[in-house]
Amino acid sequence: MVFPNPMAAGKCWRTGVRIFLLWPPRLQWTMTYLSLFLMIRQATTITGRAISVLHFLSKQLEVSPRRATSGNDHSSGSFVVPLNSWLKAPATMKPTITYKQLKKVEGPDEVILVPASENAFALTRYSCTVAITLVLTFALYVMMCQLMILPSLFSSTVEQTEMVRNQNNTCSDSCEFVLVESIPEGLVYTENSTVNPSIYQTWLNLLGTAKSSVDIASFYWTLTNNDTRTTSPTADEGEHILKELLNLPQRGITLRIAVDPPNSPARMNDLSALKKAGADVRIVPMKNLTGGVLHTKFWVVDQQHLYIGSANMDWRSLTQVKELGAAVYNCSCMVQDLLKLFEAYWSLGAPGATVPSPWPSNYSTTYNKDTPLEVELNGTNSDVYLSSAPPALCAEGRTKDLQSILSIIDDARHFVYISVMDYMPTMEFSYPKRYWPDIDNHLRKAVYERHIHVKLLISCWHSTDPSMFPFLRSLDYLKDNKSHYNIHVKLFVVPVSAEQAKIPYGRVNHNKYMVTDKVAYIGTSNWSGDYFLRTAGSALVVNQTSSATGEVTVQQQLKEVFERDWYSNYTRTLDSPNTGQDKCKIQ
Repeated sequence: MVFPNPMAAGKCWRTGVRIFLLWPPRLQWTMTYLSLFLMIRQATTITGRAISVLHFLSKQLEVSPRRATSGNDHSSGSFVVPLNSWLKAPATMKPTITYKQLKKVEGPDEVILVPASENAFALTRYSCTVAITLVLTFALYVMMCQLMILPSLFSSTVEQTEMVRNQNNTCSDSCEFVLVESIPEGLVYTENSTVNPSIYQTWLNLLGTAKSSVDIASFYWTLTNNDTRTTSPTADEGEHILKELLNLPQRGITLRIAVDPPNSPARMNDLSALKKAGADVRIVPMKNLTGGVLHTKFWVVDQQHLYIGSANMDWRSLTQVKELGAAVYNCSCMVQDLLKLFEAYWSLGAPGATVPSPWPSNYSTTYNKDTPLEVELNGTNSDVYLSSAPPALCAEGRTKDLQSILSIIDDARHFVYISVMDYMPTMEFSYPKRYWPDIDNHLRKAVYERHIHVKLLISCWHSTDPSMFPFLRSLDYLKDNKSHYNIHVKLFVVPVSAEQAKIPYGRVNHNKYMVTDKVAYIGTSNWSGDYFLRTAGSALVVNQTSSATGEVTVQQQLKEVFERDWYSNYTRTLDSPNTGQDKCKIQ
């Protein structure tokens, strides 16, 4: 085959390798051994012929000069050796010598020398040829070993299956997607409002169905009243979850927990009890590794099911804080990709661990914003991928969380709805503080250039940083009926009773999601620069353009949640009469 250019040759070679990887393992081994055998045999034959030629030439160089004699004595002739024919002949053939009659000697002093210089030149030339042949043969041998033998030795059948499956990023699993929420006690919507399953019940379902393993990546653990020094009866749900987790090792189920270093003794209570019950717990020192914290929040169960969202391992996340997440069932392709993120955290929790650069290939993925996983969610074809932060924790192929958010905003054609606890275009926790307009600029560009309808629903509570309001007003001031700059900002306020006010760090909308006309994004990070550049977070991104089964798409479900909250009695506009922290109170 003649290739018009090296690119075509490379493409053909890569195609051949892909086809080879699709063969059964036994056939791969058979073809590998056969190829190596033929290659070594050919190299041996060429080497044998070359050695014969070199041996013959070296003998001829030993011929000394002699006087020519008259007559037809053949010893007086010079010889010409057809060396080219030697390379074509078997190594065992004897040399063929063609004699040429010399000119008759005119005088006794005229000496005819055997042309040793010609043979010396031939010897040098063929020595180089043999050396080059041997080097190329050895290089080919090494390349074949690297492409065929080594992967077979160091990859399992599961990895080979995954490699084959990843050729086109499709998955045959029929996955079930469920949007889940925690609605704080006392927060009541109007009749016929959107209602989703609770995160508490979802966690119980996952623990009840677990058969072999539960892996949890978490920020902190406070599942009991004792942990928070409270006496609220609404802590019962968190305490029930802890009880079920403590029973997992007794059921023969492996429980692994990756967690940020506890910042108080109270946050060690649950972890100590779990370790005593048989759980494996690793503290991941993110501050030393990247300068941030392990802020991600997800579960992996039996490598088949997952939960990801805003809820911490905190009883308040089940009854006192407004949370949103997603549960996905029977979806091994997606779940095993999320497991790679957990394994990365787990490896960083080992003693003396450092962040590798680059990450080993077993942490890499082919599922990203450019080549998402193609899978059925609730019977509807979907494009799905998982993003991660910070960049230092992203292995090859993984979409960075910030990159995911920016691309979703840029790809929107009609609307972008965002609901997050904090929105700050700054490096909030850096010293000195720095301006960080990455997301802000893309929102302004979407409104100004493409007339996208943008809505931001930001949390407002007793811990809200007042410096956030000027940035929000700056965005809100863009709205203009004449120019059609359609952007609106509202604050969401969770009502607080006198008794509920005694609960620390409760009564807040803790959501971290975005929905557009194309994509649903469910994350674990607040929206300020530190969370994307230093802090560990993750997100699930789903694109369902339409539903052939009549099911409501994931985007539609998330949009309904946003609009329920946006038009509820718990929102405030930025231009309301109240200012500062007064905005964060329900009268």
